[in-house]
Amino acid sequence: MTDQSLILAAGQKRKQPQDFSKASNSTRNTKRAKHIEARTILTQASDKALNQNGTLDVSGFVKAREFEIKAMEESMGASKRSLSSRAFQQVPNELRRRTASHNVKKVPKKLRKRAAREMKEDNTPPMISRRRKATAHMRLRLQTVDRLQKMHAQAKKKRAEAREQKGDRSKPEKGVTTAVHIRPLKKNVLSKPEQPAAKFRKRQKHKSWLPTHVYHAKRAHMTEPKHPLWRFAIPLRPMEKSFRKTHRAGSLRGCVAWDTSYMSTIGVGGVEASLLGLLRGLGVDEGAISSNQMAKWRAGTRSWHGWVRERDGERRWISEVDIVWCVQEGSPTASEDPSTTIEKKKRRLFVRVHPSAFLQLWTETLKIAKMQRPSVTVEDLRFEIGTIQLTGPGSTEALLAALQPVTKTSETPTVNACAETWTSLGLVTNPSTLPQNAVLGFNVSDPRLRYPPRTVKPPASDSANDDLLQVLAEWPPDKVKIPQSIFDRTARLTASRLLPSQKAINRRKGEALPGDFPSPAPTDPQIPVLLVASRSPICGSQGSWTLYLPWKCVLPVWYHIMHYPLSTGGNPRFGCLEEKRQIAFEQGLPWFPGDYPGTPAGWEWELKERAERNADWEKRPKGKRIAWESLELGKTKKGEIGLGSACDWSYLLNSAPDPASASQAIANEPTTTEEPANPARNTRENSKGAEGIETLPRPIHQVPLEQAARLLANPKHIPPTSHDITTVSLTLLSRGHPVTCARIYRLPTSSPTLRSQWLALAASILHPPKRTQNIPVDTSNRNSTSKNKKILASLPRNESHPLRTQQTAFSLLHPRETATDGPLQPGSPAYPCVPDAEDLIGFVTTGNYDLGLGKGSAIGNIALAKVVPSQQQQQPQQPSTKTVTKDDDSSTTDGKGEATRREIAGLETKMGKKMVSRLCVVRDAGQTVGRLAKWELV
Repeated sequence: MTDQSLILAAGQKRKQPQDFSKASNSTRNTKRAKHIEARTILTQASDKALNQNGTLDVSGFVKAREFEIKAMEESMGASKRSLSSRAFQQVPNELRRRTASHNVKKVPKKLRKRAAREMKEDNTPPMISRRRKATAHMRLRLQTVDRLQKMHAQAKKKRAEAREQKGDRSKPEKGVTTAVHIRPLKKNVLSKPEQPAAKFRKRQKHKSWLPTHVYHAKRAHMTEPKHPLWRFAIPLRPMEKSFRKTHRAGSLRGCVAWDTSYMSTIGVGGVEASLLGLLRGLGVDEGAISSNQMAKWRAGTRSWHGWVRERDGERRWISEVDIVWCVQEGSPTASEDPSTTIEKKKRRLFVRVHPSAFLQLWTETLKIAKMQRPSVTVEDLRFEIGTIQLTGPGSTEALLAALQPVTKTSETPTVNACAETWTSLGLVTNPSTLPQNAVLGFNVSDPRLRYPPRTVKPPASDSANDDLLQVLAEWPPDKVKIPQSIFDRTARLTASRLLPSQKAINRRKGEALPGDFPSPAPTDPQIPVLLVASRSPICGSQGSWTLYLPWKCVLPVWYHIMHYPLSTGGNPRFGCLEEKRQIAFEQGLPWFPGDYPGTPAGWEWELKERAERNADWEKRPKGKRIAWESLELGKTKKGEIGLGSACDWSYLLNSAPDPASASQAIANEPTTTEEPANPARNTRENSKGAEGIETLPRPIHQVPLEQAARLLANPKHIPPTSHDITTVSLTLLSRGHPVTCARIYRLPTSSPTLRSQWLALAASILHPPKRTQNIPVDTSNRNSTSKNKKILASLPRNESHPLRTQQTAFSLLHPRETATDGPLQPGSPAYPCVPDAEDLIGFVTTGNYDLGLGKGSAIGNIALAKVVPSQQQQQPQQPSTKTVTKDDDSSTTDGKGEATRREIAGLETKMGKKMVSRLCVVRDAGQTVGRLAKWELV
């Protein structure tokens, strides 16, 4: 160590580190030199404490030790500071800036003192806004602001003079309101969005903004301005990484909220008999229309979720919809005029559909409505009703804080039973515990009057759980006979137009006592809302809330939900399109339209995604992209099946041969090195929009879950056609996870040997052999070996024994002799190759690693005609014996074929016929390895 001290020069921020290596200019070496310099402790030689004659100078010795102690303390502090992060690095990821700011006011309050101290130690000059020299761009902005302020002052002065000339008029703030003029909505005509503000008008020429567009535009990646999605500017994904956070918030702690105002709402009104006839024409199940089990849905206290279809032609399925009836008023008394009975029986309902299928459903609804007698009116409510969807354990808590029912007033002397029930759900952590598809309709006050939100305290009484169970068992809203206000257009527009400005809200907050919210006023708007509690069909999954409310009232409620402090910590997370698809995927549910390619909306989505994947593949250099033509799929199979970057349904439905003819062709054709020409590769569907619907390779019919289950249960009664496809969920039996466009194969039907290999692999995974204990084998005395096994089996696990010590030593010296062989892993020489193209049954539309299951899973579609149990598929096809190729091992000349069939029969009996019929092989596009999976209808 040296005895010289290091002194900072004037204006120097840090000590310059010593040059420890020639590569000190690199970041890593510079940081290492800084840490070593901070840990260096200066010392002083002991020679200075000795006199010339060698005696000890006590004062000099004490000063030397004092110097060393101070140096050690300084080194400890410097070492601690060098390893710790600065104040700007302690900010959470969602609040961290791209570069560190030298303005301490831009740091959270709890870190400002530390940031100021660090800046002072580093001699960093603080940045003060008022002393900062304005740049040219900043000067232009300041001049513009000055000019606008002057124009606003002049306009304000003119408005004040005009008010003085017209005389004193009553203001809404003084307790007097004026009647709101309501224009009648045109029936059976598409509506147009309201004209936006002048400063935002140019940005909405070819699309519409959601009510929360500004909020999402600052925090998420939006659709391109010139390429909107479904004519809306929709948030696609958050700017921060949120895959695991969304999983936790949606299932473990917190909640996720989506602004789903892009979902289209159709209002239908008329006599109940005509409305039921319209629903029959749209393909609603007859059981839901006439059965007693769905009486609550027709009464307006439940919601219905299902599929609708076309009325004429091939009757294709259009989309999934949600249908909610308006509660019917009490039955008329005998003293009322019978002539008004028909008018009083008129009812209304909402049909909520995805925007990609709105135009098709709108056309079908209008066509069927004109056939009804008495007539039915159809209204386009896309820009009048918005929706917010929430899921997660904290969803009910966040909604309870935002939706405060209106208290008793002169106009509403009694409180709605739905409002009373809503306020008693404070302990609900899963909407699935409520009655399935329960509906709650009531009026709420402006949530801005209770901003900033406060955490809702749960009931502290011991009987709170018992009271909640009693409410869930009785469910008082089923007895309500008061129509929901949201079905009344006058109530919706009145609430939207009477919303006070933020300035008026702030004025009322200033007049309130400190810590108190403003007291309700008679002029406060009553916002009509409708809550629907949905239940996931997957047992144990989180349910969801769907909130219907007026379009202009979405933003105040949204801000209150986003800024609500949850009792479990944190705030609700906002979700985008990818998060919505992720939550549906983790619950094992398909997402519309991406997982329904058999519908026109799903096929248009597939063409759009196909063009994007193909463009991404073409822009890569040849050395870094997959060569589809040279892909080796095992034995003589070469080249990808169909279009590699797409779910090529045209190849599956048109080019794929039948199992019987395929086996004959394989037997008669000698070994080849290339696959026959694929006509699907020569066609590239790059069309967009409605063009994709017209260029379907063949009429593809999407079969819903109920109908697909009936087809599989009784295929002889209603045999499926070759173009019927249905959606399934796939769960891998081994490691790995499939991705989009992965190929789905059934177990081989033309090669018994290959089928037996896959069945053996499935048996080793589903029924693994029991692990045997590692016991030394004594070939000279077999009785002693069996005796040792009995002794080890009777010993407790924690008890030591010489035999157990000997067993451990033997397992270490002979690991291969004692280890139990597990299932074959992909890449091993004995791993079976993928089935042939004739066994292709479908494609994966969504695949990823499922955080809930802890393994890979996927959502895909399969052709029903290829999985229906039949005699051909139960017994593998035998190729002809006229021509036997080199790789054909199914010949029965030597008896091996009969042995293989007996092995297949034994494996199928061991696993069960039902399990074998649900097994499939999944192979990613561009890969050569297939993985076993199990499919289930969803």
